[in-house]
This record gives sequence, structure tokens and C-alpha cells, in this order.
Amino acid sequence: MFFLPYKPPYDWVWMSQFLAARAVNGLEDVTQESFSRVMAIGGVTGLVIARPEPQQHRVQVALSPSLVPVAETVLARVCHWLNLGLNPEEVSQVLGPLAAVNPGIRMPGCICPFEQMVRAILGQLVSVKMAAQLATRLAHTFGTASPHGQLFPQAEVLADCDPLAVKSVGMSLRRAETIITLAQSVVAGSFPLTPPEDTTAGLKQLMSWPGIGRWTASYFALRGWGAQDVFLEDDYLIKQRFAGMTPGQIRQYARRWAPWRSLALLHIWNNAGWQPELS
Repeated sequence: MFFLPYKPPYDWVWMSQFLAARAVNGLEDVTQESFSRVMAIGGVTGLVIARPEPQQHRVQVALSPSLVPVAETVLARVCHWLNLGLNPEEVSQVLGPLAAVNPGIRMPGCICPFEQMVRAILGQLVSVKMAAQLATRLAHTFGTASPHGQLFPQAEVLADCDPLAVKSVGMSLRRAETIITLAQSVVAGSFPLTPPEDTTAGLKQLMSWPGIGRWTASYFALRGWGAQDVFLEDDYLIKQRFAGMTPGQIRQYARRWAPWRSLALLHIWNNAGWQPELS
């Protein structure tokens, strides 16, 4: 048993709802009491179960015996997945009233950056529910079954797939080709799965890949890299919140929230009544 501390407040109900809506059946199981996940590291597979203990400001993490030898790596991934390293007080000092409505929400990360980018591609122009269904089909069609549950397909597997076979799970041919190209670049070691020193330059690099536009690149940066200062000024919901403003004007307005623009984005997404202050 391991314990991971975090700084309160932390809205575990919100986090569980966010991740549960996007969970891949067989790979993840999310409730308000626990976050379970099948993991594969270095050829070893096992189950991770994280249980928040709000009174102690920590998360209890149980691992399958097979994962204990790689516990350090597993725990680091859980920290990233649940964004346990965030200091809400630092965020609130910058965001002020914007964060005051619910200072306990924080941007979820991911367990595997490659998987997160695939899921971001699957989520292009579809509902959250449909994206989760596509990810589930992809996992069960091309992933590996283990005694602990279903594993997400590895890059090496998807890299060798026929685009028509990937398309058959319910996506467009172009999207299937994008996933295969992504997998091939990951296998080749050319895709930036780790956070770059310059996020802006990293986003431009991501958008150089076929089928990856600004929204997909930015969303991956938020969750795959854990980028704290990315704002999606051309996001559909953001444009609704900033009605009458151009993306350039929105970008300019959002500069007041640096270096926590990612958290500002999350708070605006989750506050239907929020409106910009127009001087």
C-alpha cells in the first residue's frame, strides 16, 4: 500500500465524473470512491486502485504484486493522471474570482501520453460519450487482454495496422490514418510524448503531423503533457462564453491568467454563467 499526498481543496466528485464519462470499459473503472486502471510497464501488467482519503489529504494506492517492482513509475503516472501535484492556492492567487466558484477542480492528466493522443484524435468533432465508445472498441479490437483487464493497444501494434481495419471500429478513414501515422512516429521516436521546454514550439510541432489541428494538439498538451498555461481560444464552448469576441481578442484577454491559463480554461468550461469583464 502506498500513499500520495496532495494540497487541498480537491473536488473528487468532479474528477470522478470527468474521468468516468471518458472511461474505456475493461481498462478503467471510476467511481466516487476509487479510480481503477489496468497498466502495463516494461512488459509487466497489473491493476492500480487509487482511493482518495480527503480527511488526510492523500490518496491510497494499491498495486497488483506484479507492479510493485515498478511502483515508482506507477505512482508517478497516478500523480499525473489525478494531477496531485497542483497547488490550488497558487492558482487562486492568479485566477481570483474565476477560481473561487470551485477551487477544487483541476485538469486531469493521463496514464499514457500515446494513449491520450489517440483518444484526443478519437474525440475530434464527436461527443464525449462517442469518443469513449470509440476508444473502447479500439482497445478491445487491437489491445491485449490480461488477467487484470483490457490493455490499450500499443503503438507497435497500431503502427502495423491496415487503415481500413482501424476504420472498422467506427471512425473515418482519415482519422484511422492519423492514428496509424501517430503510432509509427512514436515507434520511430519522433513524436514528442514528453513535455517540451517551450510549449508554444511544442504545439507547432504537434500540428505538423497530418490530422492533428490546433484543438487536438492543445487538448493533448493539457492532459498528455500536463501543460499549465495553454488556452483554447478557438474552442467551441470558449467562443460561446466570449460571445462577440474574435479568437485574437480572446487570446489577449486570457493573458491575465498566465501562467495558469489551462486552469482558467477549465474553470470557464465548468461555469456556465461566467462572462468576461468588458471595459
